[in-house]
Amino acid sequence: MPDDRGRPVNGLRALRPAWVEVDLDAVRHNAGLLRRLVAPAELCAVVKADGYGHGAPEVATAAIDGGAALLAVALVEEGLALRAAGIAAEVLLLSEPTAEAMTEAVAHGLTPTLYRMEGVSAARKAAAQLGRPVPVQVKVDTGMHRVGADPEELLEVVQAVANAPELALAGLWTHLAVADVPDDPFTGVQLARFEHARAVLAGAGIVPRLVHAANSAGAIAHPDARLDLVRCGIALYGHLPSAALAGWIERALGEPASLAPALSWKARLHLVRRLEAGERTSYGRTYELATASYVGVVPLGYHDGVPRRLASAGGQVLVGGARRDIAGTVTMDQIIVDLGDDDAVRPGDEVVLIGRQGGEEITAEEWADRLGTISYEVLCGIGPRVPRRYVGGGSSGGACGPER
Repeated sequence: MPDDRGRPVNGLRALRPAWVEVDLDAVRHNAGLLRRLVAPAELCAVVKADGYGHGAPEVATAAIDGGAALLAVALVEEGLALRAAGIAAEVLLLSEPTAEAMTEAVAHGLTPTLYRMEGVSAARKAAAQLGRPVPVQVKVDTGMHRVGADPEELLEVVQAVANAPELALAGLWTHLAVADVPDDPFTGVQLARFEHARAVLAGAGIVPRLVHAANSAGAIAHPDARLDLVRCGIALYGHLPSAALAGWIERALGEPASLAPALSWKARLHLVRRLEAGERTSYGRTYELATASYVGVVPLGYHDGVPRRLASAGGQVLVGGARRDIAGTVTMDQIIVDLGDDDAVRPGDEVVLIGRQGGEEITAEEWADRLGTISYEVLCGIGPRVPRRYVGGGSSGGACGPER
């Protein structure tokens, strides 16, 4: 049996029998599948939020092995973590750094996204210290209304980049708001606005080297959005952006093909006890045992990313290949599960919160449906004190330990 206690978590040795298992072969498979789907467009692997909770350096290395041409993160700190792990691939910053962060970004070879004149000025100042042009990309807001240059201000920003000897315009991009709803016409509206922005720039003699618009949903469901590059996050980890996209990859490729979920979340039963019918469990005593039953304690709680409301939403785990109800309110460090009359269950038995056991499976999508959210939030919500274990070797590079 592999050691599931882990290695350092936040600098401390992980001794609790609870862990996330990440299959790097699944990440490689997903990257390769997405690359085939969108070819000749290139694949950018989005590894922000610590690789959606999977571990950014490890996932980044596997994604590059699988065919990704570059990486993307949200924060300069995330890019620096990749560099500290020995990853030399191009890293695109998806938001414009502050002036202070811009200096760090440029010094470590990260590619800033710009969309304000203040950002252009900060990038020029940071790049001047290097003595060579620094590649940057410009984002235009086509309707998401989060970040990006306003269309009427885009030309000013791009001309400022193009005219700056310290900078090199490496790309122009936008982000799609409803691509996960395949029949929503607004995706077409955004793509038309993006093409208009490109035409305005071309009229001024400016043609960016790369143009890109597609996120995972855009890459899967909107071929017109693939352009030169697609930025895939959730699909890289083996999950569709929405249930509406089921079957789209298979139909596009004309062959059986599917994404492989890379993450499983497991623990071992800490304690098992038998309680009489009518006994109530956990805070608030909201869960009542209908019959005499065994209950087990799992050493994970809401601080680890098991939402407190999951129990009242009908949440379950797998023990002994069977579904078991979460018995009462999730507490900070532990949950209680109803084992029924199964006297074969023992402390130390494996518990699966997300993943497969025997013929049963609990998915991140199931959690999301119960909680009224999306799989992204479920995966990113798994806390940093849960160690990540890595399976699926064969990496060609990077600094990836077997566990962290």
